[in-house]
Amino acid sequence: MIEVEYLRKEYGGFTAVEGSSFSVSDGEVFGIIGPNGAGKTTTLKMLSGLIEPTAGSARVAGYDAQDPEMRTRLGFLPEESPLYEDMTPLSYLSFFADLYDVPTATERIHQTLDRLELDHRARRLGDMSKGMRRKVAIARSLVNDPDVLIYDEPASGLDPLTTNYIIEFTRELSDSGKTVVFSAHNLFHVESICDRIVVMNNGRIVAGGSVEDLREEYGRTEYHVSTTVEVADAVRENGTYRRVVGSMDAVAETRELVEASGGSVVDIETHTPSLEDIFLDLATDAPDVEGRP
Repeated sequence: MIEVEYLRKEYGGFTAVEGSSFSVSDGEVFGIIGPNGAGKTTTLKMLSGLIEPTAGSARVAGYDAQDPEMRTRLGFLPEESPLYEDMTPLSYLSFFADLYDVPTATERIHQTLDRLELDHRARRLGDMSKGMRRKVAIARSLVNDPDVLIYDEPASGLDPLTTNYIIEFTRELSDSGKTVVFSAHNLFHVESICDRIVVMNNGRIVAGGSVEDLREEYGRTEYHVSTTVEVADAVRENGTYRRVVGSMDAVAETRELVEASGGSVVDIETHTPSLEDIFLDLATDAPDVEGRP
């Protein structure tokens, strides 16, 4: 559904994106994460046909990303999405449906707003909460029933309840067969809904795969063994001793040491790295890109 090869974007002597390559399958939720200035938004705008790459190629839904026909198959939600405040949700969405020449537009608009649980459809947009306006912006991205959705920080600045709703709705879109490219700073949300992820830093993709793939390659699983007697490298904690080791062989060794000292193992906890842990390591270690300070 999306094929990106050696995508590059320069602004004067500044390289915003350097040699990105990845693919996204039909019905997949694909995450792009990275620190501010990593090149995420520039990448999403190139996929959306809003800016032209300096080099490389991007194909979306079978079209070159610069082909105007591609946009009939695409729904794009930028991080900042101002609305026409004097319009109502119904008039606003009807306006965009006319631009896309959508048949049976009124029925589709109401169906989309039903899915988003937006009831105040005749209220002026300028009088609506930020969360309600964001739902209208999402509805706008769906008015042409696109195959591919590109969402840049869809829940940015929203309260936790609205944020969780929008994240769950994003997964529902994938379950209904739509392909979603998704960028967010909240890595818990990325981890919870994305099938695969790429990590960007300094304009480059520095890692990619499923969360489990990234854990296996870049993370370190730890085992916290709690015992009744002290062994080497253990720390006293709440009446027991805790030793942190990095393998099951070390867990077995700890058990043998404890039993040899007349004690016992009372608990073993497995600690796996979160996506945030992995991201912080990758973002810290990534090299600079030509043209950056």
